Amino acid sequence: MPLNEDLYAEIRLLALYNLESIQEGVKVHGNAEPALIAAARRLHDKGLVSQADGGYLTDLGVEAAEHAQKLLTILKTR
Repeated sequence: MPLNEDLYAEIRLLALYNLESIQEGVKVHGNAEPALIAAARRLHDKGLVSQADGGYLTDLGVEAAEHAQKLLTILKTR
C-alpha cells in the first residue's frame, strides 16, 4: 500500500496524541495546516477521533495511534 499525502497527514495527526493520558485530546484549529484539518475530518469519518476537528481518540483510534507511534519509534531508532 503506497503512502499518499492523505495517509501521511493522518499518521502525523495520530502521532500528536499523548497515549499516556487518553483524557488529552487534540484540537485542530481552523488556521492549522489544511492537510491536518482534512486529516482530522477523515479520521472522524473513519471513527478514530470523537470530533471533526480532532477531539479524543475512540477505542479504535487508540489502537491506530499506538501502532502509528510504535512504527515511528522503530523507524527513528534503527
